[in-house]
Amino acid sequence: MSAYEDLMAYDRTTQALASVAGRTGWDQETVMPAGAAELRSEEMAALEAVLHARRTDGRIGDWLAKAEAPDETGAAILRELKRSYMRNTKVPEKLATDIARHTSAGQGIWAKARAEDDFESFTPTLSRMIDLKREEAACLASGSDLYDALLDDYEPGMTGAELQGLFNRMRPRLVDLRARVLSAEAPAPLDHAFDEVGQMALSTKLAETFGYDLTRGRIDKAVHPFSSGSGTDVRITTRTSPRDPFNCFYSTIHEVGHACYEQGVRADYALTPLGAGVSMGVHESQSRIYENQLGRSRAFTGWLYGQMRDQFGDFGVADEEAFYVVVNRVGSGYIRTEADEVHYNLHVMLRFDLERQLISGALDVVDLEDAWNARFEADFGVSVDKPSNGVLQDVHWSFGLFGYFPTYSLGNVYAGCLYASLREAVPSVDRDLSCGDTSAATAWLKDSLQQHGGLRAPRDTIEYACGFAPTEEPLLAYLEDKFGTIYGV
Repeated sequence: MSAYEDLMAYDRTTQALASVAGRTGWDQETVMPAGAAELRSEEMAALEAVLHARRTDGRIGDWLAKAEAPDETGAAILRELKRSYMRNTKVPEKLATDIARHTSAGQGIWAKARAEDDFESFTPTLSRMIDLKREEAACLASGSDLYDALLDDYEPGMTGAELQGLFNRMRPRLVDLRARVLSAEAPAPLDHAFDEVGQMALSTKLAETFGYDLTRGRIDKAVHPFSSGSGTDVRITTRTSPRDPFNCFYSTIHEVGHACYEQGVRADYALTPLGAGVSMGVHESQSRIYENQLGRSRAFTGWLYGQMRDQFGDFGVADEEAFYVVVNRVGSGYIRTEADEVHYNLHVMLRFDLERQLISGALDVVDLEDAWNARFEADFGVSVDKPSNGVLQDVHWSFGLFGYFPTYSLGNVYAGCLYASLREAVPSVDRDLSCGDTSAATAWLKDSLQQHGGLRAPRDTIEYACGFAPTEEPLLAYLEDKFGTIYGV
């Protein structure tokens, strides 16, 4: 066989083992017994040791030096394998396994601390995680910015400085829109009990409505909704709340956006570096456009109103227009995943600033809760009442996912660009959504973006789909028009 063929065969096995590790992580967050945490941390460390050894095998370097790409797809595969090999060979095996072991154990410690509203009990675990991630970043950065080195895992080619510039441009308009909207009268929230069985039944229907293939996936419950897997095994989780079914429904639609991206990648890319979403920013563009521009639109909420009436009977909302306003209700809530579109990016900016300070050493973990609470009150005008509504609400830092948070807002920016192009390409989108038909919109997303997986770099992926370079302007214009109209401001 040629060097290219040898490399492809070797990497295919590595990709399959990584899929097994990912499924083990899914098990840990959904059905693993709590008492298995210590054993699972050792299992995950063992898997990481095997994967790290494979990803740093010297033969990869030899194959890369000799391999000749047969076509554009092959060239992209070699590009990604070279990038991965160069990054992995910079991180010692012991550090990689230590991170995997601590990550697995840290999730359980975070969950217990969150349930007990006890940030202090989590601080030793978080401090150790930050030390490990700084060490990893120092290996990867080669003297450059530590945070950028971690960010590159989630959004290749992006820098903290570039994100800071983006957020600096977005923030004034978001703060102004927030002030104008909150000065208007807000609709009352839902005031009704919604049984869990009914929520999960409608949640499943929504997943299928947006194109999620349940023959290649499943829906479970988790504390923090997430999507896992690729190709023919893509699983999602959601959560229920007795008096807030939107938490369930829009968490489901959000994760379906992620899952449909993975299910939509070309089958012949499976078990290659191109066989999954190209970056977390691009991934988030799919979850956010499914959840917000499509799922919270006036057209789709009209259809959803009828579905909720069928499932739950009269739940105290008079008509479709009132329901649309309730779905898009703006308020200064604590929880990022439940935040409205006006506030969401402000939640992300808070986390971005704090985690950059943690990685740089400008902020100590013992001071993190106070820093979080002060920043939250300044940004949202509300005092944090307990750690589970504040610094302990997100699982990400327990997993060592530093550099992940800003990709949520980057995904919103990308979604704004995609939605502007989608509306031009699919002029029937509102009429379709009013009937609960997402097929034309999701088909455009699959054809324009999802099927290509990791073929192109993240920003090139968006530009290819949209026909123009990504910018924050379409998102901000969409938000100002939508919420300015709803609230008459």
